[in-house]
Amino acid sequence: MTSPAHALTIDVEDWFHICGVGGVLDKSRWTTLPSRVQPTTRALIDLLDRCGIRATFFVLGWVAERCPDLVATIASAGHEIGSHGHMHNRAYELTPETFGRDLDDSLSALRGCGIQKVVGFRAPEWSINERSLWALDVLAARGIRLDSSMAPMRVVGDPRYPQEIHRRVTASGDIVECPPAVGRLFGANVPMGGGWGLRGRRPAPVLRSLERRLRAGRPAVVWIHPWEIDDDPPRVPLPAGLRFAHYFGLTGFRQRLETILRGSSFAPLSDVAQMSATP
Repeated sequence: MTSPAHALTIDVEDWFHICGVGGVLDKSRWTTLPSRVQPTTRALIDLLDRCGIRATFFVLGWVAERCPDLVATIASAGHEIGSHGHMHNRAYELTPETFGRDLDDSLSALRGCGIQKVVGFRAPEWSINERSLWALDVLAARGIRLDSSMAPMRVVGDPRYPQEIHRRVTASGDIVECPPAVGRLFGANVPMGGGWGLRGRRPAPVLRSLERRLRAGRPAVVWIHPWEIDDDPPRVPLPAGLRFAHYFGLTGFRQRLETILRGSSFAPLSDVAQMSATP
């Protein structure tokens, strides 16, 4: 990467990988549910190829075990591979020991797909926060040097967290933290670079915001999921908050996303972090 760009990241998980939901979406039933991760991820790869963009794909280990050819396709298309954990567990609901085992399982699954070196990690639901800062030490001890799990938002993190890419010191070495891009709405930090905050906005204001950030030397970390571009996404009853976060703005998002991707500059997370990390 020779010019400033935003980091484009994709969390490779299926439509049913939703934290904190039992019933039909309970982990014990995942193998019985219709998987959509292969066609939607391949559609994203094709979209990025048409736009000439390389990105970082944070792959869930559970997916990597079942779809090794998909991981190989991502890598052969020139994209960076990171870990999204193995069983889509929130970090703060684990102990350092169980978090470490889940991370090891994910790295082993990625190695089984031919990915020998993984330097980036993203916890499900931005779940490294004050209850789980120990996770950064666990990551660094296993050679992870980039983390994108600490959100400067109240619901999942803390609005006081830095909004810029920055370095954090751990007992096992420095780790570069890459927080998601947020905006302001009704006096609170809300997702701007992904989730319902990106899906629900027209491309023009998104692109203006991204341009302002680049001019200020503050690249955004943008995140999407393959299930967000599904033409016919499965739908199940969810609590109101999760229903909004998971389904709001899906209609037409694939087309809006392509407009955004073609209208700004994007690169893998490691490229952007290398140029942007502050002490």
